[in-house]
Formats: sequence, structure tokens, C-alpha cells
Amino acid sequence: MFIPVVICIVVSVIIISRALRIVPQKQAWLVERLGRYQHTLTAGLHLLVPFIDRVAYKQNLKELAIDVPPQQCVTRDNIIVEVDGLLYLQVVDPVKASYGIADYLFACSQLAQTTLRSEIGKLELDRTFEERTAINSAICAEVDKASDPWGVKVTRYEIKTIKPPASVLDAMEKQMRAEREKRALIAESEGERQSRINRADGERQEAIAHSEGEMHRRINEANGRAEEIRLVAQATAEGIRTIADAIGNNANGKDAVNLRLAEQYINEFGKLAKTGNTMILPADLANISGFIKSAQSVLKEQTGKQS
Repeated sequence: MFIPVVICIVVSVIIISRALRIVPQKQAWLVERLGRYQHTLTAGLHLLVPFIDRVAYKQNLKELAIDVPPQQCVTRDNIIVEVDGLLYLQVVDPVKASYGIADYLFACSQLAQTTLRSEIGKLELDRTFEERTAINSAICAEVDKASDPWGVKVTRYEIKTIKPPASVLDAMEKQMRAEREKRALIAESEGERQSRINRADGERQEAIAHSEGEMHRRINEANGRAEEIRLVAQATAEGIRTIADAIGNNANGKDAVNLRLAEQYINEFGKLAKTGNTMILPADLANISGFIKSAQSVLKEQTGKQS
């Protein structure tokens, strides 16, 4: 009696376990009835016909990241580089992803590799580092177009590393070092050129200022000399004018002038006799004696008047 009850319970549990299905969120289960696709189970609790219906495929509807293995690619300038990347995709049609292809993950990875080799082959080595965004976009568009019949949407592709050979890396390092040294030399020469320009401009400004100062100094000195000459001339003219007035207003002015000239003449003639052994005599000595007599007569007259 006990054994049949146990058997019934076990059979019931098996039937219930095969009939009830709980589908997690972001998953899709494909049900086949007698080997033929019946319907798709979404998230939640579902009831199947035991021993007739079965879950044939379970598809993950989340976005997946596939690691694309590294591969060797040949650039346009015949340089072999090793490139790997990441492929992001998502199942949008579980039926196509299950029945359209045996393994869509492997197919997308292989398609990404072949497209990557094609895109790398179009570029030279230097441009592969600059055109990473364009390469990613091209691979993503190509794989997405090819995977559309599989019910898979490729969202993006990212290149992780581009690894050239060691010899190429060494050459690139030397080239970059030479480029940096060239830029340093150019910057240094530009600085030296600007320094020389600044020094030359400073010297030019200094020379201009010095010449302007010298010009003003000479102008001031010339103005001072001109003013001095003018003042001396004015004083001389004033003195001559005073003497002329004195001579004109005094009856004996002319005699005084003659006396003064005679005295100066005699004094200067005496100095000439004292300064050297050679004595210069005037051509007309009679004029000298006459001049002296005139001076003596004037002196006597003045002396007699005073007495």
C-alpha cells in the first residue's frame, strides 16, 4: 500500500517539474512540441505539456561582451601587427538566434576578425593608431549587417591593443625621440632668435636715446654759446655806444681817445721788444714819432688844464 503511494508522489513531482517552468528576467526560452518550434517563453511562470513540450533553447537577452582573440594583421606598408578587441552584441530575436545559426557568438567573433584584417590592410602603420575610431565603426557596421539574419544586434566594437613588432617599436621610439629633439632645437633656436631680436631692439632704442640726448646737449650748448655771443656783443655794443656818447658829449673826448690809443700803442710796442731778440719795426717810423708827439701834446694840455 505504501509503495504505490510513493510511486504516485514521485510521478506527480516529475510531471509537475516538467510541466512548470520559471523563466528569469532578460531571458527567452524556446519551446518545441514534438520537435517543432511551438512558442517562446518570456520572464515568469509557464505551464508546459509534459513529455510533449520541451525547452529546446535558452537565450540571454542581455548585452554580451565577446573577447575577440588577438590576430596578426598586415598593414598597407607590409608591417605585421597583432590586434585584439572586444565585440558588444545583443540578441533581439531569440528564434533567429536559435535556428538561424548554430553558434552566433563564434560567427560574430570570426566575422569581426576577418573585417579587422581587411580594415587594417587599408591603412599604413602610423594611421592605424590615429584611425581607431574609424576602424571600430567600420567593423561594427559590417558585423551588424551580417548578423541581422541571426537575430543579433552588434552595438559596438573596440580595439584593445595594437602591438607592432619589437623592431618596429624600436624604430618608432627612435623616430619619436628624434622628433622631440627636433622640436626642442626649433624651440631653442626660436628663443635665441627672439632673444637676439630683443637685444638688438634694446640696443637700437638705447642708441636712439643716446643720440637724441647728445643732440639735445649739443643744441643746448650751441644755444648757450649763441646766447653768450649775443650778450657779449650787446655788452660790447653798449660799451662802444657809451664811449661814443662820452666822446660826443665832451669837447676833449677826441683828444682823450687819441691819448689812450697812443698809450696802448707804446705799451704793446714795448712788450714786443721785451719778449724776443728779434724786434719788428714799422715801415714808417716818422708816423710813430708824430703819433707820439701828438700824444705828448695832448698829455701836456690836459696837465696844464688840471693845474
